[in-house]
Amino acid sequence: MVDAVHDVILIGAGHNGLVCAATLAAAGKKVLVLERSAVVGGACITDEIAPGYRASTASYLISLLLPEVVQELELARHGYQVLARNPSSFTPLPDGRSLLMGPDEALNHREITKFSARDAAAYPRYEAWLTRIAECIEPLLSEPPADLLPLPASWRTRSLFARLRELRRSRRLYQALRAMGDELPQAIELLTGAARPILDRWFESDVLKATLATDAVIGAQQPISAPGTGYVLLHHVMGTAGGARGVWGYVEGGMGAVTQAMAAAARERGVEIRCNAEVAEILVEGGQARGVRLADGELIRAKTVVSNATPEMTFRKLLPAGRLPPLFDEAVARIDYASASMKINLAVSELPDFTALPGKDMVGPQHRGTIHISPTMEYLEAAYDDARRGLPSAEPILELTIPTSVDSTLAPPGQHIVQMFVQYAPYKLAEGLTWEALREPFADRCIAAVNAYAPNFAASVLHRQVLTPLDLERRFALTGGNIFHGSMALHQLFSMRPVPGWADYRTPLPGLWLCGAGTHPGGGVTGAPGRNCARELLRAM
Repeated sequence: MVDAVHDVILIGAGHNGLVCAATLAAAGKKVLVLERSAVVGGACITDEIAPGYRASTASYLISLLLPEVVQELELARHGYQVLARNPSSFTPLPDGRSLLMGPDEALNHREITKFSARDAAAYPRYEAWLTRIAECIEPLLSEPPADLLPLPASWRTRSLFARLRELRRSRRLYQALRAMGDELPQAIELLTGAARPILDRWFESDVLKATLATDAVIGAQQPISAPGTGYVLLHHVMGTAGGARGVWGYVEGGMGAVTQAMAAAARERGVEIRCNAEVAEILVEGGQARGVRLADGELIRAKTVVSNATPEMTFRKLLPAGRLPPLFDEAVARIDYASASMKINLAVSELPDFTALPGKDMVGPQHRGTIHISPTMEYLEAAYDDARRGLPSAEPILELTIPTSVDSTLAPPGQHIVQMFVQYAPYKLAEGLTWEALREPFADRCIAAVNAYAPNFAASVLHRQVLTPLDLERRFALTGGNIFHGSMALHQLFSMRPVPGWADYRTPLPGLWLCGAGTHPGGGVTGAPGRNCARELLRAM
């Protein structure tokens, strides 16, 4: 093993790893990124699912990406382009009615009025309320969270300078909460409570509540009535990368274009990226991380190792046993990765022809946004109830997007890509069931569910790519198939992510840091964990 020639080895070329690497390199650090796959991007990639048809394999829309990341990495110069969607949401109903929504206030008012004049009047106030809370919370996502927990000294020893930094962060947290003024009690409920009672209080029409509620359970093995789903609801409206707050957009060329732009920015700053380079072990010498061993046996040294993998993968798969304090190791073992998400990518010969809003020959407003197959709140609750018993939902919650409605680069002329995000498809199945046996029948069930609203849909499918939670785990090293690197439940947020007392991207092993979505502020294509980790590491260096 030769002497270290890199300041930092970074495990995993997902979007947070690339942001971290580029930020470190911009400060003059020599960084090597090791990626086990043949391409960069992690779960943020574009796949050719059939000749001429390309889909965003796992992540599929953009909104949460920090504007600081876009600016600092000059992503637009490297090919990153967001394609706005208007309308941004379409919910067909079994009775032939539908709800269209988007950034157009007049459209929202007309559409919601079809179901409730009261809700149409309340909706702008609801959006303004969420915006005010989001604007107070957002600055806290771009730095390590304040740690207010009175943990014993045996859990973690902090220097005087570290304690002073905690005081400054605590003051910023206090100021953010104080800025909410009279709305603080409501904000606390949103940050800690369940989405369902909040939506029930604001609105009376089931279709509006069900359309909004899907944001509260995406990627979670929780019902909308569970505490913590309020924060997930807020989390999904924090971003502005889609063109406006809470609006999600497509990326030209699919989500892989995001990470390709990040990789180009990183390489321009001197980062070395090696694909097909799977890390098998984090090497420990003298009580600190000093490099890695690849699956082919190659040993590479560095002064610091940063992992973009999940905490489970980092601490319990890559790190030799006995290298962590027992209490920390036990806390890592308790991290909840419960997941119920599935992704189905389809190549289709024509657009869905919805009974509620017919049209398949030309792209219409019903095709541009997210299409929700989730007509009522009870539909959402029943779908979860199946998953709670280890069964794929009999009537699954579906979010369909058709990126070719605005991006002609992804399919042959006249044909389309349909991306289907599915809830609930539990990672842990009931006894006797396996995803190998259920994969294709459940995909058929999901397609049939869409076909009930658009009768031409099933016959239009030319090719399909089906990714169960087990497939997501195997392909992208997502523990439990969890797209957020761990549940976004209250006990795993802010200073408790990944475990209480260790939310500043450091680990108990000197020289080993974390930069993935398992750290603050969590999942989604934000770039925040990667950027925050790099800034903390540079400060430590």
